[in-house]
Amino acid sequence: MKYLTFFVLLVMVFSCETDLENTKLSGPVFGTSYTIIYDGEMDYTEQIDSLFETVNQSLSTYIPNSDISKINRNEPTAIDEHFKLVLDASKRIHKATNGAFDPTIGIVVNAWDFGPEGKIVELDSMKIDSMMQYVGFDKVNRVDDKVLKMQGAFLDFNAIAKGYGVDVIGTFLESQGIQNYLVEIGGEIRVKGQNLEKGSPWKVGLDEPRFDGEQSVYKAISLKDEAMATSGTYRKFKVDDQGNRYAHIINTETGYPTKTNVLSVSVIAEDCMTADAYATAFQAMGIEKVSSFLETHPDIKVFFIYENDDKALETLSSNNFPKD
Repeated sequence: MKYLTFFVLLVMVFSCETDLENTKLSGPVFGTSYTIIYDGEMDYTEQIDSLFETVNQSLSTYIPNSDISKINRNEPTAIDEHFKLVLDASKRIHKATNGAFDPTIGIVVNAWDFGPEGKIVELDSMKIDSMMQYVGFDKVNRVDDKVLKMQGAFLDFNAIAKGYGVDVIGTFLESQGIQNYLVEIGGEIRVKGQNLEKGSPWKVGLDEPRFDGEQSVYKAISLKDEAMATSGTYRKFKVDDQGNRYAHIINTETGYPTKTNVLSVSVIAEDCMTADAYATAFQAMGIEKVSSFLETHPDIKVFFIYENDDKALETLSSNNFPKD
């Protein structure tokens, strides 16, 4: 999960005013909130709520009778197309990142009290080692509409499902002939076309990393026909006795929270599911490994905000991440 929020910047653009008026929908979903803006007068709230419910019932580990919860209990369950798409995408990104993205780390995430289950009391290296035997996508396979996994393995799609939910709504809007929209769920965003009401590109803001719980915009950028997701470490972390800060992103090789100076990673990709998953993986990989990865993945744009040795903020952008 990510505890970073994008602001949809509903700014006035006086140079390109129009008489068009967008439809704006919002509400709670997936333990966070959503904002949907599109050109057109039709209210799709009922259809959108139905899609949210379907995705939740398939992928949410917070719902005891969801498909993924049943699978985690090794109950025979036929999975739907949503589950297939997310599982198959997870497999691809797991392979591309050499395991840095791994939804089977869920059992360890829970143990560190970053997930839906209660934490294990007096967690030590022996307990972590015992849990790590269940981690790895080689322990999970799909055969048609069945998921076969090792007893004890735990799937958690929280690092990709929110982005997938954004894509589901975007795809639905396009099926209704909507060609200009913005869909945002808990900070993950997908846009198409432009903001016709303002006569300008869709503008979104990146949060400034702050440890005081306050919220402010670090920079604003324009997006068109693409999706963006961000993974941030500055709102959910643990501090050890030496004052070292550990991210809620669990290292899939060690089973321990990631010690990092990276405060946020914003990823732009063709779809939000992909951006969401890579944002989590890049947080765990670190700047050096990500920079090397991006040399062979020019279609993925990335923006890092990190602390230098003097605890001052610095940034690094790759593959033509938008400047504004």
